[in-house]
Amino acid sequence: MNQQNEPRSQPGSSPIGIGKGLSVAVIGAGLSGLTCARALAAGGLEVRVFDKARGAGGRMATRRAGDLRFDHGAQYFTVRDDGFARTVDSWCRQGIVAPWTGKIVVVDKSIVSRENTRIPRFVGVPGMNAVCRHLARDLDVSYGTRIEILNREGDGWVLTDEDGIELGPFDAVVVSAPAPQAGVLLRTCSPDLAARAASVEMAPCWAVMMTFPQSLNLGFDGAFVNDSAITWAARDASKPERPDHESWVIHASSKWSTAHLEMEPDSAAETLVREFRAALSLESVDPKHLTAHRWRFALPLEPLPETSLFDASLRLAACGDWCGGPRVEGAFLSGLAAADGILGRTGSGEVR
Repeated sequence: MNQQNEPRSQPGSSPIGIGKGLSVAVIGAGLSGLTCARALAAGGLEVRVFDKARGAGGRMATRRAGDLRFDHGAQYFTVRDDGFARTVDSWCRQGIVAPWTGKIVVVDKSIVSRENTRIPRFVGVPGMNAVCRHLARDLDVSYGTRIEILNREGDGWVLTDEDGIELGPFDAVVVSAPAPQAGVLLRTCSPDLAARAASVEMAPCWAVMMTFPQSLNLGFDGAFVNDSAITWAARDASKPERPDHESWVIHASSKWSTAHLEMEPDSAAETLVREFRAALSLESVDPKHLTAHRWRFALPLEPLPETSLFDASLRLAACGDWCGGPRVEGAFLSGLAAADGILGRTGSGEVR
């Protein structure tokens, strides 16, 4: 069995599943949280998901602006794990994801040095958030709800949102927030889990979304950029079932994003467009649509070796791409491992 599928427990505890029909609160409607919720529901548990955003996706979100659409977080994903491969194959058959066959290159000092197309890449269709929307189907998800406090009451849990409203009780809780936020939520109820989560530093990323009045004719669809403030650029229209606009998404480096974390979005967008032109030796063509988004917690710098965190005595778990691996696949496997811990089983490897 692939080690990534095995639930991990805190020292001194062992996986103890809870019975069918009991209730679980999952905090976060990104990929790891929804994967966990779906697996728990399939295991016969009553699941309720809470997320502060207006819709599912987390960093797999898709931004809309009129008839424009941008994958401004996760750009694509790859597949290594056998269980994840079977799930992705199912998603492909259902039309939820598709291969991205665009030309991907590496750019060094304005020179396209080589192609980087050996690894198959997949994207959600018609946007990256299609995967999370699929996983959220038929689940009880409360959007626009920020959970601020976890209270252990007797053998269960009561959650309190930012308005002071109590939610519950629940028999178990899964926290799928970014590591720093998970650490804050967990610190009053499980100092050990909180310390593990808080130990993971997550780097920020400024993302810029732009649309040009005509084709840039760059000869590629995605680029890893070296020696620049930006590290990535992608032409969204090259992905399956996207609108036919000359729309691009660029990501700034962790170093630049950290140094300019509190910059105004408009200023960040204008600065990074200049960096984009410089990195690719482009003429000064002004975008007709330009906006920026700051991902404060974009990438775990050193993920934990555990695939998920779990305290059986508290019926409390935490998951995310900061456990096991900083990839879409890592988030999926972490959510699955958290569900396996709650259900008291070994890894199943698939969610449909």
